[in-house]
Amino acid sequence: MKIKRKGGEGIRKIMIYTQKMVVLSKILGIQQTCLLVFLGTISVVNAQVNYYVSPNGNDAHKGTLQKPFKNISTAIDVAQKAPAKSVKIHLLKGKYYLPKTIVIDASATTTKQLEIGAYQNNKAIISGGRRLQLQWKPYQKGIYQASVPEGVSFERLFVNGQLQHLARYPNYDAESRVFKGTAPDAISKERVAQWKNPVGGYVHALHAGEWGGFHYVIRGKDEKGELTLEGGWQNNRPAAMHKQFRFVENIFEELDQQGEWFLDKAKHVLYFLPPSGVNLATALVEVSHLKNAIELRGTTTTPLRNVSFKNLHFVHTERSFMETKEPLVRSDWTFYRGGALLFDQTENCKIEDCQFTDLGGNAIVFSNYNRNDTVSGCHIHRIGASAVAFVGNPKAVRSPSFRYELSIPYEKLDQTPGPQTQDFPQECAVVDNLIHDVGQIEKQATGVQIEMSAAITVSHNSIYNTPRASINIGDGAWGGHILEYNDVFNTVLETGDHGAFNSWGRDRFWYANRKYMDSLVAVHPELILLDAQKTTIIRNNRFRCDHGWDIDLDDGSSNYHIYNNVCLNGGLKLREGFYRTVENNIMVNNSFHPHVWFQNSGDVFRHNIVMKKYYPIQIKDWGKSVNHNLFPDTASLNLARQNGTDAQSLAGSPMFEDASKGDYRVKAGSPAFEIGFKNFEMTAFGVQKPSLKKQAATPLIPPLFDTQLGIDKNASVSFLGGILKSVEGLGDRSAYGLPDETGIIVMSVGANSLLTKSGLQDKDVIRMADGKNVKTLREFLEIYQEINWHGKMNLEVIRNQQLVKVVLLLK
Repeated sequence: MKIKRKGGEGIRKIMIYTQKMVVLSKILGIQQTCLLVFLGTISVVNAQVNYYVSPNGNDAHKGTLQKPFKNISTAIDVAQKAPAKSVKIHLLKGKYYLPKTIVIDASATTTKQLEIGAYQNNKAIISGGRRLQLQWKPYQKGIYQASVPEGVSFERLFVNGQLQHLARYPNYDAESRVFKGTAPDAISKERVAQWKNPVGGYVHALHAGEWGGFHYVIRGKDEKGELTLEGGWQNNRPAAMHKQFRFVENIFEELDQQGEWFLDKAKHVLYFLPPSGVNLATALVEVSHLKNAIELRGTTTTPLRNVSFKNLHFVHTERSFMETKEPLVRSDWTFYRGGALLFDQTENCKIEDCQFTDLGGNAIVFSNYNRNDTVSGCHIHRIGASAVAFVGNPKAVRSPSFRYELSIPYEKLDQTPGPQTQDFPQECAVVDNLIHDVGQIEKQATGVQIEMSAAITVSHNSIYNTPRASINIGDGAWGGHILEYNDVFNTVLETGDHGAFNSWGRDRFWYANRKYMDSLVAVHPELILLDAQKTTIIRNNRFRCDHGWDIDLDDGSSNYHIYNNVCLNGGLKLREGFYRTVENNIMVNNSFHPHVWFQNSGDVFRHNIVMKKYYPIQIKDWGKSVNHNLFPDTASLNLARQNGTDAQSLAGSPMFEDASKGDYRVKAGSPAFEIGFKNFEMTAFGVQKPSLKKQAATPLIPPLFDTQLGIDKNASVSFLGGILKSVEGLGDRSAYGLPDETGIIVMSVGANSLLTKSGLQDKDVIRMADGKNVKTLREFLEIYQEINWHGKMNLEVIRNQQLVKVVLLLK
């Protein structure tokens, strides 16, 4: 084929022009260029525009790879005005200190899709803090001082990347269970008298019932020499401070331990007692600044869409506990609607492969309307409050009440089913994340919080080391959540009366007055599902709580389907609520805890494996069906049948495949198959992303306590950090000076264990627990499983042939 010279020359010119446009597109940051050739004309259509940011850049630059911007906010401002459908902001390696909170607003955004991520997966750190260049000089007693710029105030200090501690009493103790150190005399008159000017200091304490924590700022001293305080609004169940679990901080006179510091805000002077080996002349000093690093904001009519964050590391936000004051309907929570990332009125936004660490408050908050947003592949740890929270607008709730004891009379209730508006998170997901060591400051905090939301999926997450529950649902509005394949353990570490999973359901139908509640529901059962419209599913999870229940459905929690879960220690509790079906679960070393059920609850408990007797509290009506379950022995089965349940249930060993390795599938021939139990997968719990799975801890797999399940009656058992065994024969009776051959020998209390902290000693013999005689280890452990949520157990022990009373701390 021959091409005429004129035509060939035209094509050659087009090719030359095309090459120029490709070069131009690279200069402009246009990654993909579509060249449309038609009748000799060329049109350039942007598929994606790229901007680059570097800590060493310049905001006067064009944002190219060769000449990047300096500030993330500058890149976002430019990106929001870009005509392209897709914009990607690449953060080059380094740390970005934000001078102010970045707000990405739907009203200022023309691009259809925005991604902010680390360039070529380099480490890009977004800090809500500041770096300080300080001139240190000796003060006294090993303390150094330095002037800080006027207007710079902070409550978190990092030296060479390590968090230091505000001057406090008692001193920080990494081995202490609550607040890393507490003392009953923290605010005694004698202690307060030593402080010249405590204004601006803080008092932190657990709730008197251990239902979370309280925080107060010190405003001064009164004429009696006692502190005047402001605060205590961080829990929606008001109470006094716990008398023992309390501490103070930000008090100059308490600066007496290495790693402690104090900022004199009036004089702009920082005092610091550095740890050994720290050279202050060369040390990197960083401090917190912003409570929120980045906010995504839209409106109900124009939500912000398609913004994503990828492979970023968020650090150094300020503490927010004094802002945690908004009551969340009738859950036990108050809340601060802020975090390192805040989403408000968004759709189809993503947080992928990011890390959140050393934050003073929440990590990620979805506030009000958010739809189809996702958190995936993230590592969230060392967090002051909660990791991920979904919290809707209370105005979306019909007839809301805001305190446990408050309720609206039936004749004044809005009886329209469902929400009043759509201003709440819905169809969002938290998938394949590693979440641990959260709630380091605030104790009413969790790994994933769901409140006034619908259809939230929480799947394949490893969540552990939490002061309270690791997953919490605060109400029934509006259900439809799916919690699956999570690995949840080391929970309720600092509080009490809670579970690894916890929920409340104090919805429109629920009243604290039990008599009124029974009569109301008998006449108006249609009220029950006005808010909890869709069934919440809890399936294929592994839970462990050593200080409460593994699964705890508290006041009013309704419309749940719970199946295929392994409960490793605390069993399952259903408190007053309706329409819960619990089936095909395994309760290792524990059982079913039904508490104060309503009449005609509609509850079903079937095809489950329990290893202890049931532990009912004030149960007169046993729901729709409690039957076809497997008990460890005929004694516990017969106890259940005395309540009119479990006519077709069986007793016997479930014949686990390998309980010592956490494989609780049952073997062929197991009686579990006869009661309808079906095996389910035992290896898919927790985070699956390879890099995170490699880092993730896993729960301690407990030895089976029951003698009929393969543990010899004379075997020693690990318990709360020590070793126990039953008294065995005349030899033990003689050796320990006992009146008979019964009791539990403390073979070893263990170092820094709860047994040691409770005052038990090696060779003590436990004779009574919770007012009951205990002859064998099995009897003792049954009592423990029944009451461990109380947080303590009264013991009588024989020590050196003398009777001694001990209060055993269970957490």
